[in-house]
Amino acid sequence: MFKKILIANRGEIAIRIIRACKELGIKTVAIYSQADKESLHKELADEAICVGPPPARDSYLNIPHILSAALITGAEAIHPGYGFLAENPSFARLCEQCKIKFIGPSPEVIEALGDKTNARKLMSREGIPVVPGTMEALSDEEMIKWANENGFPLMIKASAGGGGKGMRVVESLEELVHTLPSARAEAEAAFGDGRLYLEKFIRRPRHIEVQILADFYGNVVHLGERECSIQTPSYQKMLEEAPSPIVDEEMRRKMGEAAIKAVKASGYHTAGTVEFLVDENRSFYFMEINTRIQVEHPVTEMITGMDIVKWQILTAAGEKLPFKQDDISFRGHSIECRITAEDPYKNFAPNVGRVKKLILPGGPWVRIDTYLYQGYDIPPNYDALLGKLIVWGENREEAIKRMQRALDEFIIEGVNTNIDFHKEILSSSDFREGRIYVGFVKELLERRY
Repeated sequence: MFKKILIANRGEIAIRIIRACKELGIKTVAIYSQADKESLHKELADEAICVGPPPARDSYLNIPHILSAALITGAEAIHPGYGFLAENPSFARLCEQCKIKFIGPSPEVIEALGDKTNARKLMSREGIPVVPGTMEALSDEEMIKWANENGFPLMIKASAGGGGKGMRVVESLEELVHTLPSARAEAEAAFGDGRLYLEKFIRRPRHIEVQILADFYGNVVHLGERECSIQTPSYQKMLEEAPSPIVDEEMRRKMGEAAIKAVKASGYHTAGTVEFLVDENRSFYFMEINTRIQVEHPVTEMITGMDIVKWQILTAAGEKLPFKQDDISFRGHSIECRITAEDPYKNFAPNVGRVKKLILPGGPWVRIDTYLYQGYDIPPNYDALLGKLIVWGENREEAIKRMQRALDEFIIEGVNTNIDFHKEILSSSDFREGRIYVGFVKELLERRY
């Protein structure tokens, strides 16, 4: 087992990893930028090292500084969390060269799965259904030719990454020509790689993902699915739940088997997520494998009783999974609301400032993962996520009611947040009856005007 882990991240996920490490008896090293000198993750770790000025490229993406911090403090492993360097194969490779364990899959696997077209080809060879589309990244001219031959609507996607970056829906050839430059520029800015490919656009799709755990000995299990269809118009997830309202035992078995097959085919190990699109006929299609811990992992923890971060660390350290698929059971229903410093009613405009008043919700089966405290100045340099509110109930109806109660108790003054909009989502009859899809939020906002 590792004796000391450096956490190459910030905010709520850094705190989540610190807590898992403490329960495992592992010392922790926090890194922080100058903007995060008052951050809670820095205070909770056993050691903390400043790795640079506020811009992420100079601190949380500064590989030489991060590796130096690990070597200076004697950290045996680095946990990248999500975002930043979590899916950077070059960073994982440099960790190996420095004799530091990267907590995640191998650089080769990250590289292979990070290229979405390569991943699509691999899954197609394995007989796992993929969304119809191109199997290669294409030039603008090739895209126009393919679109002419295959028709619309289409989805433009970035080959080098996900998270909604570079994604555009186009309904016509004229719209495709007009949209390609901005999609390519966004992909280049987000991933340093402007390659794009095309998929047929599935109308009113659901975004459902399967959590997996894999060790170095060929053992792979899935921990069920998460419904992630509540997303902003720019495809950033807002609210997740487990299990999905539309997945029955048979569908769960089939999706789980496909996820395990995908993981084994790619040589994956530790914790990861296989993401699927599901159409209105409940047919599912492989979308991508996320080679890291997901923001929404707590809902799976709540219905399985599994500490996913601990198992991610344990499998990275060479531990064998002590359970089989038949040992995994699911109980109740869990919902997570991502609390962000954004105004959904003003095109999700970000907002930062001092937290003048903070009251956190509590009570039975309520969990809050956050780095906020009263008086904290939220820096403007990073994403808008302030924390995650997670609840559990015996069934979906109870979980919705518990989340509504918890949101009513959650008070943040000094910055605008999306708390009221989450209440609006939960009050919607369509949401309560499980009639949700990836465009749900956009449609809900459009109804207001």
